[in-house]
Amino acid sequence: MGFISQVISVICGLIGLIFTVFLVFNILEKSPGNERMQKLSKIIQVGARSFLFSEYRILFVVIFLFAGFLWLVSSYQMALSFILGSAFSVLSGFLGMSIATRANARTTNAAISNLNDALTVSFNGGAVMGMIVTSLGLMGLGGIFFLGNGNTELMSGYAMGASFVALFARVGGGIFTKAADVGADLVGKVEANIPEDDPRNPAVIADNVGDNVGDVAGMGADLYESYVGSIFSASVLGSIAFSFKGALFPFFVASSGLILSIFGIIFVNYYIKKTKEVEPEKALHFGTYLTSFLQAIVVFFLSKIVFGNFYSGLIVIMGMVVGILIGVVTEYYTAKKPVTELAKSAPSGSAPLIINGLALGMESTLFPILLIGTAIILSFYLYGLFGIAIAAVGMLSTLGMSLSIDAYGPIADNAGGIAEMAHLEPYVRERTDKLDAVGNTTAAMGKGFAIGSAALTALALFASYLQVTNISIVDLNDANVFTALLIGAMLPFLFSSMVMKAVGNAANLMVEEVRRQFKEIVGLMEGKADPDYGKCVKIATNGALKYMILPSLVAVIAPIIVYFLLGKQAVAGMLAGTTGSGVMLAIFMANSGGAWDNAKKLIETGKYGGKGSLAHKASVVGDTVGDPLKDTAGPSINILIKLMSIVSIVIIPILIRIFE
Repeated sequence: MGFISQVISVICGLIGLIFTVFLVFNILEKSPGNERMQKLSKIIQVGARSFLFSEYRILFVVIFLFAGFLWLVSSYQMALSFILGSAFSVLSGFLGMSIATRANARTTNAAISNLNDALTVSFNGGAVMGMIVTSLGLMGLGGIFFLGNGNTELMSGYAMGASFVALFARVGGGIFTKAADVGADLVGKVEANIPEDDPRNPAVIADNVGDNVGDVAGMGADLYESYVGSIFSASVLGSIAFSFKGALFPFFVASSGLILSIFGIIFVNYYIKKTKEVEPEKALHFGTYLTSFLQAIVVFFLSKIVFGNFYSGLIVIMGMVVGILIGVVTEYYTAKKPVTELAKSAPSGSAPLIINGLALGMESTLFPILLIGTAIILSFYLYGLFGIAIAAVGMLSTLGMSLSIDAYGPIADNAGGIAEMAHLEPYVRERTDKLDAVGNTTAAMGKGFAIGSAALTALALFASYLQVTNISIVDLNDANVFTALLIGAMLPFLFSSMVMKAVGNAANLMVEEVRRQFKEIVGLMEGKADPDYGKCVKIATNGALKYMILPSLVAVIAPIIVYFLLGKQAVAGMLAGTTGSGVMLAIFMANSGGAWDNAKKLIETGKYGGKGSLAHKASVVGDTVGDPLKDTAGPSINILIKLMSIVSIVIIPILIRIFE
């Protein structure tokens, strides 16, 4: 393979970054609105930036300590690769969130004119995150591949750096956003009976900040890690099965997906501009399907050129189709008939609503698992373990487009909050709510997509672990392996417990502070005095930073402990157990939480009693229970199962060389 083919991913990454610059200028040239709107947007920007800087101070210490460890036991190149993977992940999250917090007021101001302009601004704000994540991920990993001449060990360091940042960003951001959300909802909506995003609510700014640090920076880091992990694992297995061309093929697929995502983003902008009264959901879905269709055509040619047949192209397309179908199933359970049935149980109180929501989440695991299982079997039949890895790459190949749609949601949500707090005309909030409603659905679909990609990526990483440790078979008749399997199946539950307790503890402090301000600040409820927003932001920040470290260490320490106690085969058993239970638990949590959220929104439209009714109060409780499930614990499990695999791939071979 020639020089150009080896650096094509770096070139495509640079093209993606150039396109991102144009998107940024397009957003920033829009007006952020009146002085009040600009002030609110600035407060959200400062709060989000302050949290990320505080989080990164802790994270950088961990990164450099671990990099020092890698330098001692492996090489300085490995340590630098790990630092680069971490740095690019941090950079993508920070830059994407910085633009999102500037797009919010501009979306609100655009909504004063019409829905089309508001959709354009919010979508382009999300597209910045989508393009930065894929461009930096592909450019960084492609650069390591080229400079290291396909050295898979160096690429594993880069992937582990991405995973480290992702877990901290997801857990920390998730704790922040849900602590603020719970405080704002329970005290503001239920106790004080004031509307959502009411400026009198002290937690409302922290809630809007949380949307950005959790659902923009956190989600971006999550999918950055999946994207890098899938390409890395496919490249490792491809090099074993087909030598250098097999190692390069995943980079070709990802590169074409990035370029076609640019076309998809341009098309959505054109479609919105040319449509008189645009339907946001239709515009965004059409962009996704067009990008996927074009990618399907391209990968057929790539497969024929590289391998002389269409098998790998078929596998990539199957991965894309499974990703879309998982999104459709997720949309059904979180936005269609099951949500209506769930809302019908709300007039009977919180208990029936919660029971039915739990049952819905459990049921929703069926079809995604069947879809993932079908993809695994068919891809393995066609191309073995390399086929499974390529299916994961296919699912994530158009991430630039799918993440753009996912990251658009928090921007629309923020825009609605600013419209409410700035006391704009009701029709402005109606327009932003229309965008937000679609954003809730795309966010739920994005979580389903992330879980599906995590399952395939984790399986590919599992296969890579077997390769690097020279394990030919994992024997469940071995007591050590079976014990480790059970331990692995338990870990997602232990991890989720830690994360949810963290949300609960931070939320308790938030609730007490909001109640205190309502009680002690004279004139607050009458709108004659301003709340202390900064105190609530500080509580959420301190709570997230305090409680994010212990859960994050589980993923790093568990494989090492199991190796020393039970052996390298037992580590494989543990990874299998964690992947199996973790995928189920993540789907269950995401869909239960998403259904409770949308059931609340359905009731708020006037159904089953509307706002202020018993059904509404029950739905707020259900939504509050679901928040840490769908936005903190559930998404973090995706990273847990992949980070454990990456740590095992990198660290266990080093330990084997030292102790065996």
